[in-house]
Amino acid sequence: MSAPPQRVWAALGIIYFVWGSTYLGIKIAVHTLPPLLTAGTRFLAAASILAVVLALKGRSLHVSAREFRSCAVAGLFLLALGVGIVHVAETRIDSSVAAMIAGTVPLQVILLRTITGDRVSRALRLSTVAGLAGLVLVVAPGLGSGSTALGLLASMFAAVSWSVGSFLTPRLELPRDPFVTAVYEMLVGGVLLVGAGLALGQWRDLGHGAITPSALGAWLYLVVAGSVVGFTAYAWLLRVAPISLVVTHQYVNPLVAIALGMLFLGERPSPLALAGAALVIGAVYVAVRSESPARQRARPLGRELEEAA
Repeated sequence: MSAPPQRVWAALGIIYFVWGSTYLGIKIAVHTLPPLLTAGTRFLAAASILAVVLALKGRSLHVSAREFRSCAVAGLFLLALGVGIVHVAETRIDSSVAAMIAGTVPLQVILLRTITGDRVSRALRLSTVAGLAGLVLVVAPGLGSGSTALGLLASMFAAVSWSVGSFLTPRLELPRDPFVTAVYEMLVGGVLLVGAGLALGQWRDLGHGAITPSALGAWLYLVVAGSVVGFTAYAWLLRVAPISLVVTHQYVNPLVAIALGMLFLGERPSPLALAGAALVIGAVYVAVRSESPARQRARPLGRELEEAA
């Protein structure tokens, strides 16, 4: 299946900007809104919208018990412990720093593959070492501050969780329709996050002044643009464009997040952090260029989607 180049680049532009801008959206939302409830309701709303769209198109949402359990595992690691904890981290650290840390996910997946016996090339091993060294440079400037250090640790935990989820997902028995998979992953992630937020009493933080126009606008942006539009564009691209082109978002998104954080939030990453980010992005670029052609030949595009979801 192919598509006109202008449509491919339009969809790429969507995931480049939208997914890179979600870090800015999260930062604005959690400035006044409780982070776990923000993330959880975001996913529940997005799951509901996507489910309605699929139902209107006549797509079945039926899944087996085993498929649902697999979606639950992916939703736990990718969305609840992954993206959800990023919302918590951004209450303490800059959005650009969170994006830099998240940018190491492809390298962490390569590390997990190596640990579990998967044979990877020397270029991949070297790029992984270089990228993780860049991660050290990113987090080092903030480790001296207690609040910032907790945010950095939370962001690193979220990145590791996303990496584990990405590593496990291709090995799970998921629904054949990736959009149906997304509905159940977001449903499970949303329920877990809302449950955790309520258990921790975050509902008390929804008092007067919490739901500001900017926070509500950011939340709506995360629901519609970040979760529904971005995922739809990505799923479509995986069916019409080479995977080696699609996964370029992995090193473009952090650049977008850094630029938006500096432009709209006045964030000023330290020179050491920027050097680390450059090392991470360069390492991911090398990894993507080394890995994607082989992976495109090795397994169906549907599995690539599940690994990235």
